[in-house]
Amino acid sequence: MSDTKKLIVLLVEDEPADAHLVRLAFDESKVLVDLHHVSDGVEAFAFLRHEGAYASVPTPELILLDLNMPRMDGREFLARIKRDATLHNLPVVVLTTSDAERDMLHSYDNFAAGFIVKPVDVDDFIKVVCGIGDYWIKVVRLPGHP
Repeated sequence: MSDTKKLIVLLVEDEPADAHLVRLAFDESKVLVDLHHVSDGVEAFAFLRHEGAYASVPTPELILLDLNMPRMDGREFLARIKRDATLHNLPVVVLTTSDAERDMLHSYDNFAAGFIVKPVDVDDFIKVVCGIGDYWIKVVRLPGHP
C-alpha cells in the first residue's frame, strides 16, 4: 500500500476508553489511518449512509466492530450490513470482549473478516490493534490502495 494514502477506518465502539486505546494504538503504530468513531450500530448506519451530521464523511474501507453496545448491537449490525446490497462488501473485523463460541460463530456466519477478543492488558490491547493496522494496511489489498 502506498504510504501517502490513509486507510479509512470506522470504529463502532460504545466504550470511550476502548475507543481511546484504538486511536492511541494506531498513532503509536505509525500506520496511516483516518479513524472515525461512532458508538453503536444505529449511528454506524447513519455514518455509512451519509445521513444527517455524517453527510460529508468518507466511506470507510474497514470497520472495527464491538459486539456489546446499546440500541443496535454489533451482532445485529453485522447481520444487517452483510444483507445490504450497497454495504455488504465492506470488511468488518469484530473486536470484542466476548470470547463466547456462539458470538464467534455468529460473526463468521455473517461474513466477518475476523474475530478478535480484546485483551484485558492495555499493552496487549495496543499490540493487537497495531497488528490489525499492519495487516489491513501492509498485507491486504483493498480497492483504491495499490
